[in-house]
Amino acid sequence: MDFDAKLRGFTMQPSEWLRGSGPESDIVISSRIRLARNLAEFPFIRRCSASDKSTIEKVLVEELKHSADLADLLYLKVNDLQLLERQFLVERQLISRELADSDGARSVAIDTQEQYSVLVNEEDHLRIQVMRSGLDLSGAWERINRLDDVIESRINYAFHERLGYLTACPTNVGTGMRVSVMLHLPALVITRQIDKVFRSLQKISLAVRGLYGEGSQAMGDFYQISNQITLGRTEEQLIEQVGDVVPVLIDYERKARDFLVKESQNDLRDRVSRAYGILCNAQTISSEETMHLLSSVRMGVNLGLIQDLEIPTINQLFMHTQPAHLQILRGEELGTADRNVQRAAYLQGKLRKRSQPDDSEKN
Repeated sequence: MDFDAKLRGFTMQPSEWLRGSGPESDIVISSRIRLARNLAEFPFIRRCSASDKSTIEKVLVEELKHSADLADLLYLKVNDLQLLERQFLVERQLISRELADSDGARSVAIDTQEQYSVLVNEEDHLRIQVMRSGLDLSGAWERINRLDDVIESRINYAFHERLGYLTACPTNVGTGMRVSVMLHLPALVITRQIDKVFRSLQKISLAVRGLYGEGSQAMGDFYQISNQITLGRTEEQLIEQVGDVVPVLIDYERKARDFLVKESQNDLRDRVSRAYGILCNAQTISSEETMHLLSSVRMGVNLGLIQDLEIPTINQLFMHTQPAHLQILRGEELGTADRNVQRAAYLQGKLRKRSQPDDSEKN
């Protein structure tokens, strides 16, 4: 099966949200800011006809391409992509599940370094998102504010002097901003503190979601923390709201890891070594189990329990063992059972040599 060559090229580079760099990157995977915008001349997407959607897409894509700041982006018509290609973009966090699964004219413009993308005809006419590795909300805000200014200079946004930017979902009215930070919190899960922490977050109007946002599961102990309401708050206040709580979560996770090292070191070592052993030797393995085991291995590397294995390598395995990535790397569609076999073989090829003693150790 032929896959878009430009998309295949993305497999050769680390996705921004799994780059493994940036501040506090042992726990904070990535920082993301998203802005929802709509054109003043058209109804919201749910009230749009097929003709409306086509016109909106044409207008927005042409305006984006004619901007010198956005001309070099990769432009893709989502409805022309194969199902696997759409899922591939979801796995890389470049488009949402909603954009992948909806119908009608819709597009995405992607920065070739994967630090930002612009979604056309998702829940709103336009959604701009910027991602930064590690904890870097200020850097994400600086970039997305510039992008928004560039686009607004060419587009007439739906804006109300009192309410702010008008959006399809009432909770986004105002700034249209969603600030989110993705964290890796395995120690809080192991020590069973995670539910208590999240109940506290909900009391201060912060949402907790899984790996792929709203409605998704927290695979691999990845959690997204984000604001729930934007109306009546400035962009700076929203960034501050999320930014203030993340260091507290980092501290909780570090203390939980310290507790495991000091009080349950044998159990911790056993968990990490079992996870590593299964990944090195399994003959068939699902993506969900792989994520769970890689989570333990990632924590083990950060705690110094596994040597000669780097976080970027683990992050690559998180990505390349996802269903669409695995199939695109193979160049063919695979059923679930075949994917599980190929996933196990891929993991062995990347990890097993590290676990085998050399000849001098055998004697």
